[in-house]
This record gives sequence, structure tokens and C-alpha cells, in this order.
Amino acid sequence: MTTFSYEEPEPLTGELDLEDRQALRRVAGLSTELRDITEVEYRALRLERVVLIGVWTDGDEVHAENSLRELALLAETAGSQILEGMIQRRSRPDPATYVGSGKALELRDVVISTGADTVICDGELAPSQLRRLEEIVQVKVIDRTALILDIFAQHASSREGKAQVELAQLEYLLPRLRGWGGNLSRQVGGRAAGGVGIGGRGPGETKIELDRRRIRTRMAKLRRQINEMGKARDTMRSQRRTRAVPAVAIAGYTNAGKSSLLNRLTGAGVLVENALFATLDPTVRRASTPNGRAITLADTVGFVRHLPHQLVEAFRSTLEEVTDADLILHVVDGSDADPEAQIAAVREVLRDIGGADVPEFVVINKADLADEMALARLRRHEPHSVVVSARTGAGIGELLQAIEDALPRAEREVHALVPYDRGDLVARAHDTGEVLSQEHTAEGTALHVRVPDRLAAELEPYVSAQV
Repeated sequence: MTTFSYEEPEPLTGELDLEDRQALRRVAGLSTELRDITEVEYRALRLERVVLIGVWTDGDEVHAENSLRELALLAETAGSQILEGMIQRRSRPDPATYVGSGKALELRDVVISTGADTVICDGELAPSQLRRLEEIVQVKVIDRTALILDIFAQHASSREGKAQVELAQLEYLLPRLRGWGGNLSRQVGGRAAGGVGIGGRGPGETKIELDRRRIRTRMAKLRRQINEMGKARDTMRSQRRTRAVPAVAIAGYTNAGKSSLLNRLTGAGVLVENALFATLDPTVRRASTPNGRAITLADTVGFVRHLPHQLVEAFRSTLEEVTDADLILHVVDGSDADPEAQIAAVREVLRDIGGADVPEFVVINKADLADEMALARLRRHEPHSVVVSARTGAGIGELLQAIEDALPRAEREVHALVPYDRGDLVARAHDTGEVLSQEHTAEGTALHVRVPDRLAAELEPYVSAQV
């Protein structure tokens, strides 16, 4: 009798990352944190039972509801339990409490009735607004920016990603530091401490001033580290440019399926999870177009409406993968309720980082989940687009051909008969150019190629033997 043995396949990197992320979950109700909400900025965020509040200032009601639904998804990604959501119609947010004094009292009643321990506001609050609203509702209050920063802190895994997130968090925290109790006392030193008379006594430094100085010192150190890591990234990009390999950057709204698309095109095996900002660290992989032309595909961090400017600045070295690309694949979730708003939000961030001039091609993903009418509307809105499903593979062939057509052509067309002892030139023609035809003859390899100027110059001695 023949026996068969079966070995489990090695798990992909993304599967291992997902398993590690799901290995530790918060247990509701087991909290040892202090109840004094005045100390909120000195603790790590612990989002548990939350009430959402948004201010609707422009657009229609559908747009406001979609924004609050997205806030709910962000909160769930951070580990929260959503209890209630409220939207207030105002011409502009209240400068004192964000929602106005009457709505703040109503919000307090909702917090008491639901047993919430956190209020999340759908916008960025000024420090004074944050403090005043906390005084009224008597639970911790955070804004959309702090929520996104918390998700980034949970999901960052590389050394560069952790440094970028920490820098963004410190930039957000610095103007929001508060002191309480004994921490407001002066730290008096020098001659003043020795009892010297007039002119010798000084106020010294408060505890909060010491904290600010430590934070600024830490921020300066993080910027130096990020700059050093950015140099290594610049070196790798320059090497790819030297080899004349076209660069394609995958950008788009968070959870639009960018990592899934990269896996489908290259087999990269990066983490895929149905959550916002599941992957933060950029991944660059090699791929080929239908005619065999080598390209690089770079997955980038996802964008979102009102992406915190601290994150844009901190992740600028990472986002340069987009600005240095030859083509941007703008991935859109075709099944989303408002994909046009996603497209607008992504293009706004691309303008901020200097990527507005890079050629763009729209990839409408999740065709297997999207409504046919919605897809047809998107195609009319974005004529230079292709509909795909990264999960099923539908439309991937059409996408690869579209990439081939959109990429810039190599500079010179050459006919050459390359001796067999110069196989390195043939290999480089395949890697960096476009091989239109190839034939092996008794004298060597007959090539008809489009190649960069540098390689065309090296092929020049063999051009005289044209085919």
C-alpha cells in the first residue's frame, strides 16, 4: 500500500503578521486606568465604549453620514465598541466646545445613558475645545486625528514606520500638554534656591515646560533617524532609476485593496486584512508587463479624508515612492458608498506631497462586490480606468496591458546582432528595455529592441549586423 505525506505550505509573511496582530485582544471591563479624565493626555489611548459626534457644515446629509460611518470603522479598527452616533448641523464648529453648549449637555446625557467612557469627534479639535468638552461630558474626548494616530501606532511594525508614527504623535501632543496638581509647581534652581536676594529669585521651570523640552529633544532625534533611513530609501530608488526600470506606485484610499492588488500582481505575500490602515510599511516588488518588460510595483500607506498633516509630514520619505514613480495606480473601492469622495481625498493628499504631476491610472477594485450601476457611473466619471477584482483575479490582464500602454517607452529602437559571449547585454535589454523580437542565429542573438540611451550606446558596435 502506498502512503502519501502532506506538508503544510509555509505561511506567507502577511499571514504571519495577521496572526501576530490577532494574537492579543483587549478584554472588555478589565481596566486599571485612572478615572481622573484630566490625566488623559498622559496615558496611552484606551478606546473601549464610545459615542461618536460629528458636525455637518457643508455637503448633503448623505456625505455627513458617510463621514460618521467611516469614523465608526476607524474606531472599530482601534478596538472600540460603538454605542451611539450623533450629527449636528451647524454653519461652522463651535469655537468653545466644537458642538455648542446645548449639544454638549445633550451629549453628556447620551454618555450617561449608554455607559460610554470615550467621546470621539469627527474632526480635529483645538486644545481649548478638547479641554472644555471633557469638562462638560466628564469622560475622555479625542478627535479624528488622535484616533488615526492611535491606529498607526498599533499597526506600525518596521523601525522606520514606528519612528514616523512616534514623531507624528509627539507633534500632535506638544500643543495639547496639560499639567495638574503638583506638576504645576515651579522647579526653582540656581541662586534663587540659595536664598539670594533681589534679582536672584526666578520662576524656574514648571513641570509642563520640562515635558515640552523633552518632547522637542525626542522629536529632533526622531527626525535625524528618519532622515538617515530616508537616505537608504533614496539609494534604493536611485539604483532602480540607474537600471532604467519603470516604477509604478500603488496609491489609494485605505482598505481599497492596494495590498491585495500587489499580492495578485506579484505574489508579494504582504498582510491583507479587512480593516483601515492594515498595512503601513511600503513594499516594493518586481513584476513584468505582458511583453516581458520589467517594472517595480510599490505599495504605499493608505489615505483617508482629513489625513492628519502630522502623518503626511512624518511619512514624507515613504510617500516619495509615489512622487518618484513613472505611473500611479490609483486604487478605488468600487463597492464603497461614496467612491467619488475617496478619489477626491486621495488626489488632495497627492497634491500635498507633490505627486499631482505624476501620470495616474484609476483601478476600480472589488468588482465582485460592487453594484453594476455604480461601476458604470465610475467608468463615466473616470474614463482612464479599468475594473478589476484583486480577490478573484478578474480584469488583471487588462490592467497589466493598461500599465504597459501608460508607461513611457524606452528611448531608442535598435537592431543588433549580439555575440553569445555578450549575453549580459541581452539580459539587460530584457530587464530595462522592450524586446520587440529575438532570434538565435549561428553568429549570435538577433535583437530588435527599444532600450535606454546608455544601453543603446553599448549595443552600438553590434548594430552594423542588422537583421
